[in-house]
Amino acid sequence: MEPFTVSVPQAVLDDLRARLDRTRLPNQIAGMGWGQGTERGYLTGLVDHWRTAYDWRATEARLNAIPQFVTEIDGQRFHFLHARSARPGAMPLMITHGWPGSVMEFLDVVGPLSQDFHVVAPSLPGFTFSGETTEADWHPRRIAGALGRIMAELGYERYGLQGGDWGSLVSANLADLHPGRVVGLHVNLVTATSPVPDAEITEEERRALDASKLWRRTGVGYQEIQSTRPQSLGYALQDSPTGLAAWIVEKFREWSEGDIAEAFTFDRLLDNITAYWVTGTAASSLRIYWEMRQAGRRAVPEGRIEVPTAVARFPGEISYPPRSWVEAAYNVVRWSNPGRGGHFAAMEAPAEFCDDVRSFFVALWEKEQARRRGYADLDVDP
Repeated sequence: MEPFTVSVPQAVLDDLRARLDRTRLPNQIAGMGWGQGTERGYLTGLVDHWRTAYDWRATEARLNAIPQFVTEIDGQRFHFLHARSARPGAMPLMITHGWPGSVMEFLDVVGPLSQDFHVVAPSLPGFTFSGETTEADWHPRRIAGALGRIMAELGYERYGLQGGDWGSLVSANLADLHPGRVVGLHVNLVTATSPVPDAEITEEERRALDASKLWRRTGVGYQEIQSTRPQSLGYALQDSPTGLAAWIVEKFREWSEGDIAEAFTFDRLLDNITAYWVTGTAASSLRIYWEMRQAGRRAVPEGRIEVPTAVARFPGEISYPPRSWVEAAYNVVRWSNPGRGGHFAAMEAPAEFCDDVRSFFVALWEKEQARRRGYADLDVDP
């Protein structure tokens, strides 16, 4: 493991500005809005802000205020943030992102969480500061094994896991691979299938399931492309910063709780988009979808997740299966409904995200420490 500092060459930023200056946009049908994808007026404003007002160096300095490291596992570079807590006996906690997010999602939560936890936030292979993937088979279960090795190398024998999007599946795999090391699992996106045909569900669950089915009919075109032809799409995203922004920002708009302008500032959106651009990982980040399709059952947990699991159901999340389905696949000990936030909860609603994570893990960790001291009957259930 080696310390790492983000330092983007000025020539890369100058080239980005020149490409933005030469942006060529298609027209948009009047009155269409976001109906066919990213709305032209919104994108024009975002790109203009990127060209004239956004300050990557300020973001770079903010990122570099958090200790960072890189290591190599099976020939692949892994980057991670590592913010140790000053609290004696703090629990190690790994928080893992998905697509089209990155560790930039966590800029507002690493500090608050590090008051109670030793926070480790890895960049998935192929994403931003971990660099491009150079070989196939980096599916979620293999990634989970690599992240487990990182925690072991850091000297963390017991730790908590938190994940959303791909980070949820990676974390679930790690909990399945090493249940004896994992104190608990907290997810803000969870997938599960019906444990029995025609299982009964509540009316509220039926509405959620219907919404999920609608999303799968109308909102997963990106998945089909990225899981079958990531390389073809990758050429466009790797060559055009405006194209990259349009492809990513649509998901932030669609998967947030409310209006995108209220959910995210231009600067916070550009923190994430620029991280993809300056690292040249727009194309390689797509490959996790292809890897998942190729791996199939090899990429998912082999059985029920038995470690204590918390599910945070943020109101703007894109999809939620019925609770009974989730409980058949996970040992759910906590099911919460934070008041605001969506798919990118740590970025959209950092205070609510931190509160939910903290309330789950602090109680679990206190109970485990009490058990170690011989007070197994201490009542501090999460």
